Amino acid sequence: MQFFTRFSIVLLTGLALTPQSTDATRTSLISRAHKIAIKHSTGLARDLRITFRNILVSEPQVDTSQKAFCVSTSSTSNSTLPNNSKATPSSSGSGKGSPSSTKTSTPSASASSSSWKPVSTYSGSSFFDGWSFYTASDPTNGNVQYLSQTDAQNAGLAEINAAGNAVMRVDTTPTVSTNRNSVRITTDLIFTYGLVIMDAVHMPTGCATWPAFWTNGPNWPAGGEIDIIEGVNNYTNNQATIHTSDGCSLPSSSSTQLNIAGTVVGGTNCAADQTNNEGCGVRSNYNYTFGAGFNDNGGGVYAMLWQTSGIQVYFFPRGSIPSDITAGAPQPQTWSTPMANWPSTDCDMASHFYNHSVIFDTTLCGDWAGGVWTGTGVPGQTESCAQLTGYSSCSDFVVNSGASFAEAYWEVSSVQVYQYDA
Repeated sequence: MQFFTRFSIVLLTGLALTPQSTDATRTSLISRAHKIAIKHSTGLARDLRITFRNILVSEPQVDTSQKAFCVSTSSTSNSTLPNNSKATPSSSGSGKGSPSSTKTSTPSASASSSSWKPVSTYSGSSFFDGWSFYTASDPTNGNVQYLSQTDAQNAGLAEINAAGNAVMRVDTTPTVSTNRNSVRITTDLIFTYGLVIMDAVHMPTGCATWPAFWTNGPNWPAGGEIDIIEGVNNYTNNQATIHTSDGCSLPSSSSTQLNIAGTVVGGTNCAADQTNNEGCGVRSNYNYTFGAGFNDNGGGVYAMLWQTSGIQVYFFPRGSIPSDITAGAPQPQTWSTPMANWPSTDCDMASHFYNHSVIFDTTLCGDWAGGVWTGTGVPGQTESCAQLTGYSSCSDFVVNSGASFAEAYWEVSSVQVYQYDA
């Protein structure tokens, strides 16, 4: 969730129009997008959480009436916003960040060679500039207390490590009275349509953890939610999910028809109100896309491509990152098959997704991780967390087992947001 006592809107780069067959169609599309922008520009309630690709794009389909802008805040607390939660997807030492692995791909393109232009880049010592730290109660009923930026940095839970990467940790104090301290951040940048690329070398893992990297719009689920990375406990296969208002669905559950490298889970209806907030998810078939498997491989790059034609999520493991990404000149039309794909066939993008911000968080237990505490059968979870920890209750484990959260941290090299500018 976002809140602000005052804000300034900075107009950034525009997007290129989708080529249209007639002037009338072109005029209609512009008018419709303009009305949507006006309707929702007054409701910047961002970061409302409730739990829960080789698509070759011959011509990126975007709308120049949708532009990125920023909201400046005078406070890092979001506690005055309406409490909205993130949907629960259908059924996934010291904690210090280790140095980043070296990328093996060699840049071979210049930024000028791509029509995708950077709107905002978060990396290095200034990574946390342009993010708001959320401090309200966890909307997914997790056993965490999110800290302000000052408190998180003073507690060593948010820092830039020696490798120049941003680290966001869960508190490892041996015992706590109720909730453990954690970090949740949201970009001040708000955008409609674009390309989000995130490079990380480590993500939170272990029993009771529920990390997510996602984007979210206002008035959940009206503005839509795109979960790029999400899972719980010891899961090793990432699940990407979208949550929408009524009237959005996948045209098929077939991986072949969707042209994806993942597997549809939980059905094809993406409407949160009609699916007990589950939306429509796609789980990766590879055990190095989430949790310990991701970390053991040195991480990798996730990319989320959002256009009028649909939304795709891609994953590139360390050592297989396309050179156009490392060069800062992304060419999505040349990438391999996406992990997940939600085409606009039965889901109008303009009416279901708008005014998004990017979010990182790590909650503990809550509706999903706590709800499957005794469960097994998901990749990575051959034994339940109740069996592995000896605790019948997820919350009891969180209170009494601080050392168990040594691996519950994000280590992120960069996040980049691009928009199309032909």
